[in-house]
Amino acid sequence: MLIEVKTPELSDSITEGTLLEWHKQPGDAVIRDETLIDLETDKVILEISAPASGVLVALLRENGAVVTAGEVIARIENGEPETLAPALPAKLPKQAVAPEQAASDVVPEKPMPVSPAIAHSSASELSAQPYTVPPVVDSRLGRNERREPMSRLRTRIAERLLSAQHNAAILTTFNEVNMQPVMDLRARYKDDFQREHGVKLGFMSFFAKAAVLALKQFPVVNASIDGSEIVHHDYYDLGIAVSTTRGLVVPVLRDADCKEFADIERSIGDFAQRAEALQLTLEELSGGTFSISNGGVFGSLLSTPILNPPQSAILGMHKIQERPIAEKGQVIIRPMMYLALSYDHRLIDGRDAVQFLVEMKNALEDPARLMLGI
Repeated sequence: MLIEVKTPELSDSITEGTLLEWHKQPGDAVIRDETLIDLETDKVILEISAPASGVLVALLRENGAVVTAGEVIARIENGEPETLAPALPAKLPKQAVAPEQAASDVVPEKPMPVSPAIAHSSASELSAQPYTVPPVVDSRLGRNERREPMSRLRTRIAERLLSAQHNAAILTTFNEVNMQPVMDLRARYKDDFQREHGVKLGFMSFFAKAAVLALKQFPVVNASIDGSEIVHHDYYDLGIAVSTTRGLVVPVLRDADCKEFADIERSIGDFAQRAEALQLTLEELSGGTFSISNGGVFGSLLSTPILNPPQSAILGMHKIQERPIAEKGQVIIRPMMYLALSYDHRLIDGRDAVQFLVEMKNALEDPARLMLGI
């Protein structure tokens, strides 16, 4: 009995995907739940497994094909591999020799003379085909070029960023925060924290807590626009931008207001590991009411992050750098970080955006407030 291999059901926001490379070919034995091919979507890569054991007898879609949810892409002859008859060849011969024809009767083919009419027709057909310009290869070293198709993830990133620029009135406001209090607190308790919770105390948990505190004070920053309506969210799902070798993904930290520092650090570490291993689920990459991006880990001193639609604001963290500042009438060296808040000016007024960032600054420079939630 033939068993159909179908693409899995996708999310409401994803309607199609691209088949990468088949791990099996027609005639190969397969085992139930064995991965046959990977499906690249806009957000994640999904494994398509064999629904039954048997022999793969047909591939209906080739590498690189764009497929939709529930589409049949291959067929398996059902049965256990060890009990099946020998597999059929992947391709049938173009012409079979009649049984009564002996090997000695096979006459080698000779080239047939070509009439001028046929030759003229063939030349016309060839000249009608489009001419492909061969790539120019420079003889000098280091000036070769190569092309590769954009991955679905990179294509989707480009589409979303361009859409955000075209469909929102993006404005960015800046501030700076003295990171000395946070750094002192981390230095004092990092060993006890790791011993107690089994995870390192990083900076991101402080910023996530400070963001939630500021979002509660300025809920419009946590809202979004849907057509002609404003959607107010009474929950705090933070998108945490994670850079991978395939591109940027933004897994969502659900109900961040209900999580302790250790929970936040543990979740972010897990996101980073599974993002690189392509193990994040569609649900983990969907939704979010506010995002945080940390370009400082790459050395960025200042930037203007782009919104993650349909969210209306995103926080940009940057490199901690020692700078001279005025403090109580004295010039002193402090570890400073620039903060950037990009926001949709259609929904968020400048006053709310600026005060939101000031609220974050005040909380980070007095981290005891984050512990107490005030």
